[in-house]
Amino acid sequence: MEIRPNRVKQKLAAGELAYVIAGLTNADDIDLFGPNGFDGVWLEGEHGNVTASNLGDLTRACDLWGMTSVVRVNRNDQALIYRTLDCGAMGIVVPHVNTKAEAQNVVDGGKFAPIGHRGMFTSRQGYGVDNYFQVANEQTLLVVLIEDIKAVNNLDEILKVDHIDVFFVAPSDLATSMNYIGRHDHPFVQKTIDDALARIQDAGRVAGTLALDDTVEKYVKAGVQFLLVGVGGWISSGAAAYKQRAEGAK
Repeated sequence: MEIRPNRVKQKLAAGELAYVIAGLTNADDIDLFGPNGFDGVWLEGEHGNVTASNLGDLTRACDLWGMTSVVRVNRNDQALIYRTLDCGAMGIVVPHVNTKAEAQNVVDGGKFAPIGHRGMFTSRQGYGVDNYFQVANEQTLLVVLIEDIKAVNNLDEILKVDHIDVFFVAPSDLATSMNYIGRHDHPFVQKTIDDALARIQDAGRVAGTLALDDTVEKYVKAGVQFLLVGVGGWISSGAAAYKQRAEGAK
C-alpha cells in the first residue's frame, strides 16, 4: 500500500490553483459533488458538525474521488490536530493563528518527529503503508487562518514558520477584529486583505482566501493559489434563477 497523494498539496507545490469546496456536510453530498473535479473538501469542525465519530466516513468519501479532506478544527490544540489527522483527514485548518508561536504549535501538532510532536500512531490513511511516518509528513497539508488584525500585524514573524502550506486570509473575522462587523467589503478591510495576501507571496509562501464568483478572478490575478468557495451561494443563485425563469414563462 502507498499513502493517498494529497492533491491540494501537490497542486500548490506545482504552482497551480487548488480548488476547495465548503458546505458539504455528509458523505452522500461529497459523492454527489465528486465528478466536478475540485481538489479538496473543506470539512467544518469549528462551525459545523464534523466530529471524530463521523470523520472516517467523510474522509473516505473524499478519498473515493481523489479529493483532499481538509478539516477546520475549533482550536489550536496539538492533541486535537493529530487526532483529527488520525481519523483520516489529509489536511488541517487552524483558526485564529495570531503569533509565530501559535503557528509553530500547528506544525508541532501536525507533523511527526523530527519535524513536530505528533503522537506516533498509524492513522486510517496509514494502514498498510510501511514508511507512513515519513510520507505522512510529506503529504499532510497545514493551513493557518489569518483572521485577526493581530495576526496581520504579526504576519512577517508568522511567515517565518516552516512546514505551513497555506496562509489563509479570512475576511469576515478579520473585518470584525477591525471593528467592521459584517462589512468585509469595506475599502479599508479590503486593502488590509489585499496587502496581507501580497505580503504572504512576497515571503515566498502560498496565500489562500475565500474566492466567490464575483472575486475569484481578482484573487487569481493577485496570485492566490488556494481558492475556497462554498456551495451555499451557488444553491441560492441557482434557485433564484430557476424561479425567475419559471415566473417569466407565465
